[in-house]
Amino acid sequence: MLAAVACSLGLLLAACGNNAPPPSAPSEPVAADAPRVGVILPDTATSARWAHSDEPLLREALRERGLAPIVQNAQGDAQKFAQIADSMLSRRVRVLIIAAPSGDVGATVQQRAQRQGVPVIDYDRLNAGGSADYYVSFDHEAVGELQAGALSDALRERPGAQVIEIGGASTDHNAALVHRGQSGQLGPRYASGQLRLVSSRFVEGWDNQAGGRVFEQLLTANGGRVDGVLAANDGLAASVITVLQKYGLAGSVPVTGQDMTVDGLRAILRGHQAATVFKPIHQEAAVTAELAGALARRDRATADSLAGQLVRDPVTGREVKSVLLAPRLITREDIKSVLGPGRIRTEEICRGEPAAACRQLGITS
Repeated sequence: MLAAVACSLGLLLAACGNNAPPPSAPSEPVAADAPRVGVILPDTATSARWAHSDEPLLREALRERGLAPIVQNAQGDAQKFAQIADSMLSRRVRVLIIAAPSGDVGATVQQRAQRQGVPVIDYDRLNAGGSADYYVSFDHEAVGELQAGALSDALRERPGAQVIEIGGASTDHNAALVHRGQSGQLGPRYASGQLRLVSSRFVEGWDNQAGGRVFEQLLTANGGRVDGVLAANDGLAASVITVLQKYGLAGSVPVTGQDMTVDGLRAILRGHQAATVFKPIHQEAAVTAELAGALARRDRATADSLAGQLVRDPVTGREVKSVLLAPRLITREDIKSVLGPGRIRTEEICRGEPAAACRQLGITS
């Protein structure tokens, strides 16, 4: 597993672990002649993080470094993603930061940027087969390992427990890395019979509704029996939990997640989800902005010093200069530690049904 960069990147990460959006800031450039940086995000449907966290955090981090961010979201549409990229390139952005809906469209956009001499940072997702200059993300194999470990712990007293795996998009390199991390942990347990794999399916586009349908089909085909669900993120976990509620199984079947969304934390407090994975997006945005600032100044030496890791493109074999940050598992007992000023607010997760669990855990406003 590739080594992860921890919070010791203190010079960049003054608020390590903070995923909450910063206070509202004006969207005008910091200066009329500030270098423009284009940011294209993938969608708002598959995870709440893109709109709630990444967009405002990237915008603010770029502005703090004297850059003029142009941030748009492709809403899961590959054609729209390419059109946004063309528009940004025509506006002569100095750097392009992209989290593409698929590796194919990401690679195409990178080719266009390369022809115009515009460096590209792959943000959160490596576009396999592409030509990105840099890559900033999390150690997604470690994400999968954390998820698998949490599920194994939850099923420790249930030998032969039946597991269904619901993964992300097969076209997303991150989903493949998460699955690899999961398989490294659970493969030996499946082989020994300690756990039994019912089925493992990827869900195209990380589509939550499709994930729910896939899970229900697999559950029905297995006679309505399942002991644990390895769901790749909180959105898919929510769809799985909806199906489990329909069959009277919610709360008795541990489900994993990722992204530490408000809904994911509320599901953990209700006892419907066993764990989520916290990826400190504030770190990711800060490092990406620092890298973009160096590239906008045409300071490749500084950019290279920031991106001190190498990630191999599985299609081309090219080594991409990278920064990989460390994820953290969040279970019920960890929730209190991720709340507070500038973070997820107590009232967001403790309203309504989870209020009793919050009191039990000592979570107060």
